[in-house]
Amino acid sequence: MVDAGIAPIYDAITEEGAQWFLKTIGILGGMSAASTQIYYRTLCTLARERLGGLHSPELLIRSLDFSRIERLQVADEWERAGDILNAEARSLERGGADLLILATNTMHKLADRMMRGVSIPLLHIADATAASICRKRLRRPGLMATAFTMEQAFYTDRLVMAGLDPVIPEVSDRALTHRIIYEELCRDIVTKESRAVFMAIAQRLVDRGADCLILGCTEVGMLLDQGNVRVPVFDTTQVHCEAAFAAALNA
Repeated sequence: MVDAGIAPIYDAITEEGAQWFLKTIGILGGMSAASTQIYYRTLCTLARERLGGLHSPELLIRSLDFSRIERLQVADEWERAGDILNAEARSLERGGADLLILATNTMHKLADRMMRGVSIPLLHIADATAASICRKRLRRPGLMATAFTMEQAFYTDRLVMAGLDPVIPEVSDRALTHRIIYEELCRDIVTKESRAVFMAIAQRLVDRGADCLILGCTEVGMLLDQGNVRVPVFDTTQVHCEAAFAAALNA
């Protein structure tokens, strides 16, 4: 029950909010927790900057224990991991989510399995990123991500389908990137030494013809940004959040 003295204010706020957030974003995260925190902050910042006032996004967040998921990755038990994601996606739909975002690049390997029996849409991070690059009329993105994302086709094929020609780091750079992501960034560890390493890898991609750079793991933005990379940077976390925000506003 709303107190009669504040009812007019309450009605005005709810009517105004209904104009904006017509959809609830379901976030399936925890992979890692570090990046999921960035997702939450980014979506809240977008609401505050673009809508003003006391606006914040309508969200449902399910954060998984990444240790369990990482063990399944290492053991190559992707189907079991996919079944976990599917159960959580169904739960988010039952909870009232109108659309889903999976707050990780790597686990989009399981996007199809995750969405079995789920009727609300998934905003695919690779598609959102490819669209953002194409809008800038760029074509050869360098890709820095986990080894799974860089070396398997589930991600790069979607970039190619969008007309892009991704540039992947050499073997040693892929191994180094993967190690820093899992051993440091996923644990909220940021060092100047690793930042220098990532900057050097990014530069080698540019030297090989990359005209932009995809931060293709949701934690890579902890080390790289437009301030330390020579070519345009596409932070997949930021891009993904912007796409979800637009969808929540029915834009």
